[in-house]
Amino acid sequence: MPEMAWFIPVLIYLARIVDVSIGTVRMILVIGGNRVPAALLGFVEVIIWVLAVGGVIKFLGHPAALLAYGAGFATGTYVGMRIEDRIALGYRVVRAISTGANSSISTELRLHGFRVTRLEGTGKDGPVEVAFCVVKRRLLAELLRRLREIAPDAFVTVERADRAEGGPFGVELGRERRIWRSVGLVRK
Repeated sequence: MPEMAWFIPVLIYLARIVDVSIGTVRMILVIGGNRVPAALLGFVEVIIWVLAVGGVIKFLGHPAALLAYGAGFATGTYVGMRIEDRIALGYRVVRAISTGANSSISTELRLHGFRVTRLEGTGKDGPVEVAFCVVKRRLLAELLRRLREIAPDAFVTVERADRAEGGPFGVELGRERRIWRSVGLVRK
């Protein structure tokens, strides 16, 4: 069994964090149909992975190398998910169902720059408003916050949208400029 320097497990651990984090983001890109960025990340990911695996195989008899590999994988999964949360790729479909004939979820959301489709329906206890919104994922938290303010008792579901095409989605919240192409209005 070859001698192992003290820093080898640290390098294996760090390499696994990096390659698994890249892999997590790469998979999100693949799911979203972003072929070229996903392929480029895959190239980097596999090179780092080969180096980490090579280190583990070379020092297979040392438990610290194996533990570093496993711990790096676990930590890399967590870090990758955090990175993906930060960059918030993709779109979400939000459905809000509110009871009452005078419900105004869609009107209120439109006032805040969200594009909303409103349907009128009938629930167990009478009329309901069903509001559909497709938003960029980075705007999801703002939309959900607005929904809690507007209709705290509304039933809300959020789903991943594989693709969103045909028109602008959401607004650039937090900035002074909002563009509403649907009505041809540009506010600065």
